[in-house]
Amino acid sequence: MIKTELLRKRLAPLLQQWILPLAGVAILYFAFKWAASAFLGTTLYPGAAWADLGLHLLLGGLLLAMSRNRITFLLLMTAVMALLHIGNAIKLSILGGPLMPDDALAIRSLLLLLKGWWLTLAISFLVLLAIALGLTLDLRTRRARAAAGVLAGIVAAVACWPEQVTRTMDDTFGNVVWNQHGNYLSRGPLVHILQESARYAARADAAPGLAKVSEAAQSLQPVVHMAVLTGETAPVPAHIAPEVKRNVHVILLESFWDPSVLKKADFSRDPFDAEFRALWETTGNSRALVPVFGGYTANSEFEALCGFPVTQDWVFFEGRLRNPSPCLPRTLHDAGYTTLVSHPNAAAFWNRVNAYDRAGFNLYWSAKDFSLDDMNGAFLSDSSLYRQVLSKIDPLIETGTPTFNYILTFFGHLEYPLSTDRPIVVKARAANADPVVERYANTVYYKSRELMAFLKELRSKDPDAVIVMFGDHLPFLGGNLESYAKSGVLARDRAQFDDRMFRDQYSTPLIVIDGRNGPVKLGSVPLYRLPSVVLSLLGEPLPSVMDMTRMPKGMVVRPLPGMNVLLLPDGSAAACRGLASDNEVCDDARDWLNAVSTVGADLFWGKQYVLRDDLMPPAPEGRQAADLAI
Repeated sequence: MIKTELLRKRLAPLLQQWILPLAGVAILYFAFKWAASAFLGTTLYPGAAWADLGLHLLLGGLLLAMSRNRITFLLLMTAVMALLHIGNAIKLSILGGPLMPDDALAIRSLLLLLKGWWLTLAISFLVLLAIALGLTLDLRTRRARAAAGVLAGIVAAVACWPEQVTRTMDDTFGNVVWNQHGNYLSRGPLVHILQESARYAARADAAPGLAKVSEAAQSLQPVVHMAVLTGETAPVPAHIAPEVKRNVHVILLESFWDPSVLKKADFSRDPFDAEFRALWETTGNSRALVPVFGGYTANSEFEALCGFPVTQDWVFFEGRLRNPSPCLPRTLHDAGYTTLVSHPNAAAFWNRVNAYDRAGFNLYWSAKDFSLDDMNGAFLSDSSLYRQVLSKIDPLIETGTPTFNYILTFFGHLEYPLSTDRPIVVKARAANADPVVERYANTVYYKSRELMAFLKELRSKDPDAVIVMFGDHLPFLGGNLESYAKSGVLARDRAQFDDRMFRDQYSTPLIVIDGRNGPVKLGSVPLYRLPSVVLSLLGEPLPSVMDMTRMPKGMVVRPLPGMNVLLLPDGSAAACRGLASDNEVCDDARDWLNAVSTVGADLFWGKQYVLRDDLMPPAPEGRQAADLAI
């Protein structure tokens, strides 16, 4: 009896100080795991939870040793685990991928994406996390300092030996670069973020040296001189004198895509305005092959402005466009153009103030420069944006000042709100249609209608201009691709995608108008090739490093994180996943992309060796529209 009582007294402190708090961590783990599955459709694969739970308990044990008391410890763990489980589930539901280390660079912009109670909730959570950290951590005891040392040692191991940590974790938990959704479900949130943090540290984004850049540039030279026609083109209008510089208008349409392929929604009418549909058909339904899905517009912007592909899961404007670079705006500025960009959003969003300056724009008109007179929720309507931009550039058009006019629309963001002046005209008649699908279809209707009204006025004022219009990415239409899957457009699980689905998930409408020659049939054009298309249509005899991304003959390459999607001459798509079953041309595409990536790293965050005269591609002997640099 005495021994039992003595044992109870010895175990009681252990139970209260360690076992019960860590049991609370386990309970929280399974509660958040259930909530992510039940409310956001993110269900970890069977068996994935146990190693991840073990890592949670290890982290919990170290934080508990550094905590003032058990109550504040549980408050801190609740905040941390909510971020890991619910934050990942939300991003997976909307954008199709989990949280990644690069997201830390974009935290300001990610907060700016939120409105109303979502923003309040996010800020409240961050405040709660900061308060929990302040209330919990106390390093005055020997035990706390020892635990802090262990935690610092783990961080140091990842930082000092990232390749070894990455290799060990990849061997243990697996890694499929093109399927981060599947990676997350097979790992769990804490294992995933540790594994990808080690990979991030191992990558380090080191700038390539001169020898490597020279080798890559030389390997791309034969491609630079190769004309690859993907559609019908026309010559530069004969009535335009060689010394006349035609204006260029580029319009990026937020979340613009053709929802008519969602047959199961049973729309009451074509979501596109009839005039837009007819115009698009004259291009042969040309498509832009974009780098992102559901968001991250800035990556589509980077490609369309700077002529190089985004190949990693990051926001290029936020941390990779570090050098003033010879992007399309700077190239045209050097040729005598005034370069303007308009976007009625917060100026600093996605680091655009710095990015636009480094890309070569003279002037950036943001939200503060527009009258917010016709709003759809928090978003300025396209019709008002177009009207105000046209009034700003009218003097340039009238005086014949060569102008590069880039417009990034804002209307089209979630939750696809409409003003009272824009009633519902497209109904999704299917009984199980997600309401967001109907709202999106009506958003597209008004966007295409207002675009056509603007286009009519713009062409009457500037009939010889080159005009480019495209969507930046497919829209979010409900969690986990459900609305796409119902109509067979995409599968619910990325691991089940066929080659066609990988192509279609990154294809948006593209219209290029060559002045009085009218619309150009281009087929499917990777967004990073648009700058060279524009320069070809202008007939500008300018050397451009962007010509180095001209693709090898016989293939169209859409790089994606961890894979390439190829469009072959017979019209088929081939997804290169790094598998033995890949198409035999995948090796050629990989070698080409490695060289392009080396040149891009040197150009945008390296020493810019490629701009040396002996490495730059020579100036073409008069670009012609009939020799588009696709």
